[in-house]
Amino acid sequence: MKKGLLTCACLLFITLGFSQTTEEIVEAIQKEANENSQLEPLAHHLMDVIGPRLVGTPQMKNAHDWAVKKYAEWGISAENQEWGKWKGWQRGITHIDLVSPRVVSLSGMQLAWSPSTGKKGVTTNLIALPEVSDSLAFVKWLPNVKGKFVMVSMNQPTGRPDYNWEEFATEESFEKMKTERDTLRSAWRANMNNTGYTSRNINKALEAAGAVGIVQSRWSNGFGANKIFSAGTDKIPAVDLSLEDYGLLYRMVKNGSNPQIKVVAESTDMGAVPTFNTIATIPGKELPNEYVILSAHFDSWDGATGATDNGTGTITMMEAARILKKVYPNPKRTILIGHWGSEEQGLNGSRAFVEDHPKIVENLQALFNQDNGTGRVVRLSGQGFLHAYDYLGKWLEAVPEDITKHIETTFPGTPGGGGSDYASFVAAGAPGFSLSSLSWSYWNYTWHTNLDTYDKIVFDDVRNNAILTAILTYMASEDPEKTSREKATLIGKSRRTGDPLKWPTPRSPERKGGLD
Repeated sequence: MKKGLLTCACLLFITLGFSQTTEEIVEAIQKEANENSQLEPLAHHLMDVIGPRLVGTPQMKNAHDWAVKKYAEWGISAENQEWGKWKGWQRGITHIDLVSPRVVSLSGMQLAWSPSTGKKGVTTNLIALPEVSDSLAFVKWLPNVKGKFVMVSMNQPTGRPDYNWEEFATEESFEKMKTERDTLRSAWRANMNNTGYTSRNINKALEAAGAVGIVQSRWSNGFGANKIFSAGTDKIPAVDLSLEDYGLLYRMVKNGSNPQIKVVAESTDMGAVPTFNTIATIPGKELPNEYVILSAHFDSWDGATGATDNGTGTITMMEAARILKKVYPNPKRTILIGHWGSEEQGLNGSRAFVEDHPKIVENLQALFNQDNGTGRVVRLSGQGFLHAYDYLGKWLEAVPEDITKHIETTFPGTPGGGGSDYASFVAAGAPGFSLSSLSWSYWNYTWHTNLDTYDKIVFDDVRNNAILTAILTYMASEDPEKTSREKATLIGKSRRTGDPLKWPTPRSPERKGGLD
């Protein structure tokens, strides 16, 4: 009798031990996130040790392999899923120096996928784009670029951000500067149109005409920050200079000082290489063929180390997965963590996943994506799903008020996706949601710039986001109801034609060729 009672008591203890309430799970998530956070070491290794994660580079592959090993340490199965090929490229050393009429080491770097100068580099003079009346005049001028570096960016009239002018300048001075800047921009755009080219394709024409290299400066409107993108050339190197150094060279050219620079820009063309998504899995116990996905793109531009775009989104999802594996190891639905490749070139990794895994997309309970910087999440849209309020609202009720008090929700929200990977799923009719965060000067200081580094991470806000993501994932997994995919129908007009538009518009995401 005693043995029977003891057995019953043990079974009751075991049952109670594994039947934690929502409040207990939420408390455990917060406790683990706050007392055993792995965010700082994750960020250090990803940003400082691995570095930038440009698609097709060895660093990108290193990041994928590191993530698989890290998940294994946490007892989570992960794999790299190849989805296509890309142009393989490896960055080398860049040195840019003014050598005449005086010697100055300049601040700049080679652009992504730019051809190499070789170890000896190239030393020659500079020429700036001319003012032309039409494309014929530009064609007539083109032979002047032979053997020279060509400056292809507008020279900025000020290197100070507007907030600096607002604080210190007189109102009259600030207005005068803005008028002069607007006039310069309008004239620059008109002149570019006159050439018959755009800023996206003019480099090809200069390359064909015999230029030895391209010099540009894409200022981000913040102190010391430049946008760093791709070269747009096949045979000659392209470099981006800081606003300050570009302005120095530009003034020299325009004033007849005949500057000469030496550029050493080493890189290696590695041909076509495989590219991947890293997918981690925590299997579901009751509904293993239904899914909740934690989503963040893994790649970055390589002007810096991609800390806020999208290192912070990456470590948010990794930390949320680590916490869930520890406090909620047997989820009701399968939890996937998607680290997508080549988001920056057109959501390619996530679009390929949607195409390659239709059953997962069909049975997706919810996807939570984080991409836009280090700030705490402050916006959540229903993404055009008519009944999103019913389930997202319910899940948010479990999130502590010190997190939700900052979040503005919009239901049903607008269909579509915008510029990150949840759009790939929304386009396929699946409930994908963006955890949109505070700016922290994202657009003018860190987004695609040379300043997107570890020191810009605000770890308290990222910790907030990891807790939010883990709780939402837990709630989505445990929800007894499957989420509705019914879309709201919104009527609008095309900005271009004025014709009526109706959302959602059926469309199938098309995989983009990696070598185009």
